[in-house]
Amino acid sequence: MAAVLYKCIECSQEANELHRDYSNGVLKITICKSCQKPVDKYIEYDPVIILIDAILCKAQAYRHIIFNTTLNIHGKLFVFCLLCEAYLRWSQLQGSKQSSDPADIIRYTKEWDFYRMFGLAALELMMFLVGVFTFLWLIKGYLKTIFEPAMMLKALLLSSYGKLLVIPAVIWEHDYSPLCLHLIKVFVLTSNSQAVRVILNCSRRLSFLVIFIGLLMETSASYFFQKMEWST
Repeated sequence: MAAVLYKCIECSQEANELHRDYSNGVLKITICKSCQKPVDKYIEYDPVIILIDAILCKAQAYRHIIFNTTLNIHGKLFVFCLLCEAYLRWSQLQGSKQSSDPADIIRYTKEWDFYRMFGLAALELMMFLVGVFTFLWLIKGYLKTIFEPAMMLKALLLSSYGKLLVIPAVIWEHDYSPLCLHLIKVFVLTSNSQAVRVILNCSRRLSFLVIFIGLLMETSASYFFQKMEWST
């Protein structure tokens, strides 16, 4: 039997091909045997349309990006998102500090603060992932599909792209910046939930529960790290 390479974006049924190449350059999109719809209509769409549908958290767009493309930027996106998160925390930290030194003698301290914020952001994200994967490992016997940690990690990192929005929210600071940052956090968690739902082919309730467990672990770690800072 041919290896399964793709998935239908409508019903998540496995498929061997997205299209068939006939003579004279004629291409025909493969029809899913389960739902009788095109396996992946997005192969004919402009990337901008796919991005818009992903921003709208459409499951079809998520399945296309995760299963039917060779997009492999989740590692770089992971680092860049951490840099954005570190910059947000660093800017908030510097905003709360007042320095009257004209020589800016504490420049080294400010640089160290950024590295420290980067480390804290990385640790909190790690705790979020630990919470998600631990919970999924505990309930893997009740899942409809086989739990693939590598695919889940890729989906969670790709769906965290909303963290990039913190940069314009911080640069163009205004009275509504705190509200914008909270909305960005909600958007990222919603995207993560949709990614979990697509990977596991599960209900929204379960995907929200998975992300809630991860958020709980992340919040607990954040509180613990802040308490350590206050005690030092």
